[in-house]
Amino acid sequence: DRGFPSTSAAAGQAPPHQRPAAAMQFMLLFSRQGKLRLQKWYVPLSDKEKKKITRELVQTVLARKPKMCSFLEWRDLKIVYKRYASLYFCCAIEDQDNELITLEIIHRYVELLDKYFGSVCELDIIFNFEKAYFILDEFLLGGEVQETSKKNVLKAIEQADLLQEVSLEFSRH
Repeated sequence: DRGFPSTSAAAGQAPPHQRPAAAMQFMLLFSRQGKLRLQKWYVPLSDKEKKKITRELVQTVLARKPKMCSFLEWRDLKIVYKRYASLYFCCAIEDQDNELITLEIIHRYVELLDKYFGSVCELDIIFNFEKAYFILDEFLLGGEVQETSKKNVLKAIEQADLLQEVSLEFSRH
């Protein structure tokens, strides 16, 4: 029913499900110690609910053995995660969404971070979190891939960095 109004919505009533049809519900980056490093939510949730979800998922993913599958069913969602060095990249998708595509999205984001930071590490995310968010926002919009080309994403980031440098120079004079 994605993109099509339900009969109840067409009749002026609220649709039966209130959640937007975003491919990705949220993305969390956390360390092996369970410290949250980045969070991006594509669905409206209260801070209390976000904290509860984060706590539950961090505990669940960290408790899993390395050889276990990177997909798990959780509530009414599918969780897809991948560990890169000391960071876990964890995404929630709807039941009908594709886990392998989500793994590729995670991998592409890591590749973008690697290209930008030159072999990204947890400290890059900690000390340059605004850049990590900016890269994610150039890549994903509303939980869906906005730009598939690494080159185009990196070019947009490079242009934004240049604009920031120019505006800093301008403000100093």
